[in-house]
Amino acid sequence: MDDEVQQPEEYEVGAGMLCVFGRQLKLFRERAGLDRAGLGSLTGYSASTIASFEQGRRIPPPKFIDQVDEALDAHGVLSTSKDAVARAQYPAFFQGAAKLEAEAVELHVYDTQLVNGLLQTEEYARSVFAMWQPPLDETLIEQRVAARLARQEIFTRRPASHLSFVIEEAVLLRTLGGEVIWRDQLEHLMLMAEKRNMVVQVMPLSRQEHAGLAGPFTLMETKEGRRIAYTEVQSVSRVHTERSKVRELERTYGILRTQAQTPTESLALIEKLLGER
Repeated sequence: MDDEVQQPEEYEVGAGMLCVFGRQLKLFRERAGLDRAGLGSLTGYSASTIASFEQGRRIPPPKFIDQVDEALDAHGVLSTSKDAVARAQYPAFFQGAAKLEAEAVELHVYDTQLVNGLLQTEEYARSVFAMWQPPLDETLIEQRVAARLARQEIFTRRPASHLSFVIEEAVLLRTLGGEVIWRDQLEHLMLMAEKRNMVVQVMPLSRQEHAGLAGPFTLMETKEGRRIAYTEVQSVSRVHTERSKVRELERTYGILRTQAQTPTESLALIEKLLGER
């Protein structure tokens, strides 16, 4: 599940929300008689970071929004924007899926083109966005990288979600960003695969039978027991809630896991790839 995006329309929507929040933040700061450095000292951020928040160039984290609402006596005006600001970091087509992903108690992913965003290192993610066509501007690239890394908070949540990934071997062979970034990404993948709530399996190129030829997808289960599927191609996405479609993809994923290498074999393959370079 990846939040790549074409730039113009969706960038304007997200940037607009950030600018609105930034103007409100500035008004409350000035009403309180504080300069940016003064507000920064109250919240633990530098004056330059406060300026980036106010100018809509950087996405303020939820913790900061709660802090600043209290510090500036905004009576909830800023805090009520928290969810909208969080959604602004994603393109419109991914916002609904991002919310479901963040709340999922189970997440099962099949990837075919690149390492899943949840497993990407910062530099790998930056490389992905930097090579996007049509090109993204630097501000949008940094926003997308920050958003991708923010999604990875799912790994620190308690109770921990159960996560599994089936990754095509071709993904591991693709040295996106160059040799150093590629090696760091594979090493990171090995570390993530050692988590007790995580399973990583590789689908070898040598397999003569393959259940996933229709493309990548993600399966999610909410704490209420709802089972949901997400599919995406060329910035066109869909959240599937109809039981017949979700069941079909669950069956496909089950077959993929039997066809893929075991977790132990998969780690050995990644280690072998690293040793060959």
